[in-house]
Amino acid sequence: MQELLSKANITSEELEKLLEAREKGEVDFLLVDVREQMEYDMGHIKGVDLLKPTSTFQQWAESFLNENQDKTVIFTCRTGSRSGQVQHVFHSNGMKNAINHYGGIVTYSGHIER
Repeated sequence: MQELLSKANITSEELEKLLEAREKGEVDFLLVDVREQMEYDMGHIKGVDLLKPTSTFQQWAESFLNENQDKTVIFTCRTGSRSGQVQHVFHSNGMKNAINHYGGIVTYSGHIER
């Protein structure tokens, strides 16, 4: 499982495995949804730790980076596009363990909470 946390992008299948491993205490990471509140309320991946909308990125990005610089953070969104952009910005600014959930929630077949 740990090898998945060293990748720049993970698939929905890999994210499902990581969430199961995290429940067992085998791995540690933050799962951050970067969609908007309305999208999140319509359904989100069970296990999301934080909602950080990209529309307010300028307001939360610096403090998030400072607080989570050394953590493993997986970013997710609807298709993987917005989360990929956020992952790229954080990775470029020194967050070495920033990961994009490639494909986003539309490709996720695990548990969705509403």
